[in-house]
Amino acid sequence: MKSGFNLKPHYKPAGDQPGAIKALVEGLKAEKRHQTLFGVTGSGKTFTVANVIEQWQKPTLVIAHNKTLAAQLAAEYREFFPDNAVHYFVSYYDYYQPEAYMPVSDTYIEKEAQVNEDIERLRHAATQALLTRKDVIIVASVSCIYGLGSPTEYEKVNLKITKGEVQTRATLTRRLISMYFERVAGDLSPGTFRALGGSVEIMPASERTIYRVDLSGGNVAKIEEIDPTTREIHGKKDAVFIFPAKHYVTPKDVQEAALSDIEEELKAQLRKFNDSGKILEAERLKRRTRQDIAMIREFGFCNGIENYSRHFDRRQPGEPPHTLLSYFPKNADGTPDFLTVIDESHVTIPQIGGMYAGDRARKEMLVEYGFRLPSAVDNRPLTFEEFEKRVGETLYTSATPGHYELERSSAPVEQVIRPTGLVDPEIVVKPIVSSNEYLGQVKDFIAEAEIVTKRGGRSMVTVLTKKMAEDLAAFLAEKKVKARYVHSDVKTIERIEILTDFRKGTFDVLVGVNLLREGLDLPEVELVGILDADKEGFLRSETSLIQTIGRAARNVLGRVILYADNMTGSMERAIGETNRRREKQIAYNVKHGITPQTIQTRIKDIIGDIERTRKRAVSGLAELDAEAYKGDMKKLIADKRREMHDAADKLDFETAALLRDEIRMLEAENGTKRKKK
Repeated sequence: MKSGFNLKPHYKPAGDQPGAIKALVEGLKAEKRHQTLFGVTGSGKTFTVANVIEQWQKPTLVIAHNKTLAAQLAAEYREFFPDNAVHYFVSYYDYYQPEAYMPVSDTYIEKEAQVNEDIERLRHAATQALLTRKDVIIVASVSCIYGLGSPTEYEKVNLKITKGEVQTRATLTRRLISMYFERVAGDLSPGTFRALGGSVEIMPASERTIYRVDLSGGNVAKIEEIDPTTREIHGKKDAVFIFPAKHYVTPKDVQEAALSDIEEELKAQLRKFNDSGKILEAERLKRRTRQDIAMIREFGFCNGIENYSRHFDRRQPGEPPHTLLSYFPKNADGTPDFLTVIDESHVTIPQIGGMYAGDRARKEMLVEYGFRLPSAVDNRPLTFEEFEKRVGETLYTSATPGHYELERSSAPVEQVIRPTGLVDPEIVVKPIVSSNEYLGQVKDFIAEAEIVTKRGGRSMVTVLTKKMAEDLAAFLAEKKVKARYVHSDVKTIERIEILTDFRKGTFDVLVGVNLLREGLDLPEVELVGILDADKEGFLRSETSLIQTIGRAARNVLGRVILYADNMTGSMERAIGETNRRREKQIAYNVKHGITPQTIQTRIKDIIGDIERTRKRAVSGLAELDAEAYKGDMKKLIADKRREMHDAADKLDFETAALLRDEIRMLEAENGTKRKKK
């Protein structure tokens, strides 16, 4: 196995980072199971953690609260550790509608899902890396606590093909089929193979590469690595490892035992329904379950097979499922032997804790009304207590850690000093209601924003509801203030467009609700206004206020106005904490002769290539590409497909999705539709 994390940063730890790194590493050596990195926005918490990983030298799981943040973190860690295995593990659905039943309206909702092939490939790459090397960082969403096949069976059923070994085409194809590979006649996709004359071409589930195994005289004559698009031979291999095409691997004898148990469970549940006079539920359950059993016996799978996972895993009722955590290494005594990092822990911890209850409530309704067997409830995420037992040393990172983290961390490690020298913004409190001398919160904010706009800066303002955001943006427009709004109803691509235009200066004021709290890197923002700051609640809690105040912390002129008629406890604590940090930062800058500088980040034309691709696909301008390729549509589609996969490898799934749509349009128009697996 390969080992050894090797951090290759473009800069050295600065500000509070050296002290934080030292404290966290010493805490790990002292066997502290829980530590909190209490770092302000823009202080470089990810770089600090990267240094800890390099010094601790253990496989690491980083958990983020959404796919976008996970992709961003994975990209950062890949930059820090280019020679090590950094992988991305999130739910592989582009669209997912879970199976559910609503008895009030007698509505049954069938499970509907659209699997993203590239994300599924990345999931396989993550689990295979964990089983084959030690220098692994997996950046995951909370999908890491959901059921996954047994790592023991997954690792057991792998195939090593070696040059010179005895092998025939028939035996190799049978072995691949037993590993859930699909035989195809057309183009290969991950998890498929095809037999051509005396050779077999295989595309592993975790790669976008073809391995051509040349079989002659009953032996493996040679193994070639081929580019799937250009068919160019990249090189020759002496041996290649092939893992199963699915995470759920069930030996034949286990499958038969599982089906027998399902039959017994069905009989017991039918008796229960019949004894209770639930004839409709009994008939519904009998018809569906027997159909599923027949499908599994005939084809090895059925829709919703995961609902029978307890039987196939040979688990007892209530026993937790295998998850991604099961693939990480363990000590001889069975305790976890890896580091866990929980990013934005104040959001991620509650999210992990809330997964189980919602899933169980939905499953119990399906069981009660005869749509599923009782064992379906064991196809579930881990409970929070189960999650805690399956992770070892844990680092929590947040600008506003919650009670859970702070209660378990004996001495939170503070990272207040930014490498750029920037200090937390100045905070001013102004009244909401207008008076003889005062305009009121909205008009006052407009006056303040106009001053900022004149010197080339941007302003942000947060409100309490979507309707308020829309109304305020319209009112600002009436007052000749260039403004746009964002909230959860604004689609992802449009939101990216709005934020890019905001940074470019196409408009001057951004209005929002909760989306303005975490993860926005907008150094042009000089002013943040928080309307109705004294309305206690989730959006005006201490945590939310501090996160919102942090949006002005990337600009040397950063300033925040809280509009309130009363000083709430949350406001008092948020102002006190911000002022404490600010005093410490100013003192550090004075001592070290540092002049703060606004963060300079290139305004990425995030939407540029995506928009151009979308316009080509939607308006038919793809014909321009066709003209450039002189009618060679096959080559055009192949190049588009390569661009799509390159975008997915860079975790740029918006671009990849739009390229996919363009490819589908080109295939439909030219009758060159690719065969699907």
